[in-house]
Amino acid sequence: MIIVNVQNIKKYHAANLVLDGITLQLKDDEKVGLIGRNGSGKSTLLRLISGHEKVDEGMLAIQKDLQIGYLPQIPAEFEELSVYEVLSYGYRQLMVTKQEMLALEQQMSSAEAAANPEMLDRLLQAYAVVQDRFEQGGGYEMDTAIDQVANGLQIDQSNYQRSFGSLSGGEKTRIVLASQLVVRPDLLLLDEPTNHLDLKGIEWLEQFLQRYEGACVIVSHDRYFLNTVGTKMIELEDGEAFTYHTNYNGYLKEKEERLLQQFAQFQEQQKTMKKMKETIRQLEEWGGIGGNEKFFKRAASIRKALEKLEAVKRPVMERRSADFELNPLDRSGRKVITFEGVTKKFGEKMILNGAEGNLLYGEKIVLLGDNGSGKTTLFKLLQGMITPDAGVVVQGARVEIGYLAQQELVKDNKLTVLEHFKSEGNLEEGEARNMLAKYLFYGADVFKPLQMLSGGEWSRLRLALLVMRKPNLLLLDEPTNHLDMASREALEEALEDFPGTILAISHDRYFINRLAKCVWELKQGTISTYLGNYDDFKEHYRDRASEDCMPVSGAPRKPVRQQRNTKVVASSTASLTNERRCEKLELEIAALEEKLTISDADLQHVDQIGDAALLESKWLEREELQSQLDTLIALWMELSS
Repeated sequence: MIIVNVQNIKKYHAANLVLDGITLQLKDDEKVGLIGRNGSGKSTLLRLISGHEKVDEGMLAIQKDLQIGYLPQIPAEFEELSVYEVLSYGYRQLMVTKQEMLALEQQMSSAEAAANPEMLDRLLQAYAVVQDRFEQGGGYEMDTAIDQVANGLQIDQSNYQRSFGSLSGGEKTRIVLASQLVVRPDLLLLDEPTNHLDLKGIEWLEQFLQRYEGACVIVSHDRYFLNTVGTKMIELEDGEAFTYHTNYNGYLKEKEERLLQQFAQFQEQQKTMKKMKETIRQLEEWGGIGGNEKFFKRAASIRKALEKLEAVKRPVMERRSADFELNPLDRSGRKVITFEGVTKKFGEKMILNGAEGNLLYGEKIVLLGDNGSGKTTLFKLLQGMITPDAGVVVQGARVEIGYLAQQELVKDNKLTVLEHFKSEGNLEEGEARNMLAKYLFYGADVFKPLQMLSGGEWSRLRLALLVMRKPNLLLLDEPTNHLDMASREALEEALEDFPGTILAISHDRYFINRLAKCVWELKQGTISTYLGNYDDFKEHYRDRASEDCMPVSGAPRKPVRQQRNTKVVASSTASLTNERRCEKLELEIAALEEKLTISDADLQHVDQIGDAALLESKWLEREELQSQLDTLIALWMELSS
C-alpha cells in the first residue's frame, strides 16, 4: 500500500532550486535508502514528508492518520528533560493518561468515595475508560519497549534520571534515535542513524530495522548498513529523484546501466537533431534559390517538430570528487614496524598485555576492537608518542608516518581554511588554493573559518594535509567518518592504489571489506590475526560459535548468564528465596554491565585527551566496577547451580 505519494514537487531555498520536479512513492513495508551528495536535498525531502516544511509546487500526499517518527534536530525542550522523559517522549500522551489513572485511583481510595456508592461507581466507570485507553495505547508494554531499545543502543539505564542537557552530543543523538525507535511509528525517517554507534550498536540496529513492521526512509553514508537493511534506493541528483528497487550494491550496478543507456539515447538524439537541422538548412537554401514556397513550409514543419522534441539530458558519467593523490616520497624497508611483548598499564588496569604484531611494507590491515580496548593507545605506542611499560616497538628503515586521529583539536579555530592550510603546509597562497581545489574547497569556501566547517569538510581538510606530507605508513583512525559516499569512494580508490603500508581503525564495514587483506582484533590486551576482510572475520566468529554450541561428550555445561527481565528456571528443589535472589542479582549484573560500557567509552575519550592523571582515576573506577561484577556473577552461579 502506498503511504506517501510525491508528484513533481519543487522546493526552493531562497532563490536556490533544491528539488526540481521529483516524483517518488513510499509503500508501507519498504526500507528505503535515501542517498545523494551533500547538499542534494535529502534532509529537505525528509522535512517535507514530516510536515516541517511545505512544497512550493507539485503534490505531496500522505496517507491519512499516518504516524511519522522524525526529529531533524534535538528540540530545545529536551534540554530540560531527563533521559527517561526523552526516551518516553513518543508516549507523552500515554503519560498524561497514566496521571489520569493515578488521580482516579486516589479519588476512589478517598473516604468520600467510600461513603458514597454512586460516586464510587462513577469513578470506577471513568477509570475503566481511561485504563482501556492506556492499555490500547501500549501503556503496559511501554517500559519494556524503552528498556529493549536502550539496551540495544547501549544507553545506560542508570542514567535514566540524569539531565538530558548534561550529556555529550553523541549520547544525545543515540537517545533521540532511541526515542523514535521505541514508539515504532508507521513511517520512520532516520537521518544518519549509525553516527555515534559502534559495531555492536550498528548490528543491533540493522536487526531491529530488518524486523521492523513499518516503513523506513534512511539517510546514511554507511553503505554496508544500506546494503543490509535497504530494499529500495532513492538517489537525489541535480534536483531529481531516481528510484532503484534493490539494495546498495544493486543500485550501483543499475545506475551504471542507466547512465550507459541514457548516454546512448543522448548520442542518438544528438545525431537526429543534427540531421534535422541540416535538412532545415538545405530546404531553406533550395527554397531561396528556386522561390518554391513548399520548401519553406517543409522546413518550418521540421523546425516545429525539432522544438517539440524533448531533449535527453546528457548524463554526467563521472562527477568531480576529492582527489586524494597518495604518493609516498620514499618507500620504507620491508619491516615497517615490529612490536613484541608490549604491555601498557594505566593505574592497575592492563590495557595491552604482551601484544605482538609485525607490519610489513605494502600491507593493508584494519584494527578492530571494542571501545576502550586500547586501539588508540596502540597507535600512540607505534608512533613513539607514549612508551610501553614492557616489551619493544621497533620502527624499520626510512619509515615516514602519516597519522589521522579520529578527533583533532585545532589551536585557533577562527583561522580560515586557507590560513590553516598555508600555515600547516608551509605554502604560498597560490599553491595552497590550487591544492585545496582538489579537495573541493573552491572560491569563498577557502575563507570559511575552521569553526564553521562541517564534519565532512574538516575530514577532507585534514586528509589534504596528510596527503601533502607524502608518508609511506598511514595510521588512520576512522578515516571515513563524516565523508559522503563520493569522498569515501575516492579515498578508498586512493588507498587501494597506495604503494605504502596502511594500518586503520574503522567501523565502516564496506571500507574494511574493500581495503583490508588482514584484520587484527585487539581483545583483552592481545592481538589476534585473521586473514581476509570483515566478512571473512565475521565468518570465523560464526564458525567458532557453531563449534561452541556443539555438546562435548562428558563435558559439563557452562552456566549461561541470563539477560535482563528473564527468569531463572529453578529446579524442583530450589527454594523460592533463592529464585528471587537470582532475579535480583540478574538486575544488578545488567546494571553493572551497562556502567562498564559507559566507563569504557569515557576511558577512550580521556585517552584521546591525553590527561594521564584523569585517565588513571577513570581506570581505578572501572576496576572497582569490574570487581563488583565478578563478585555478583560468582554469587549468581552459586545460587543457580
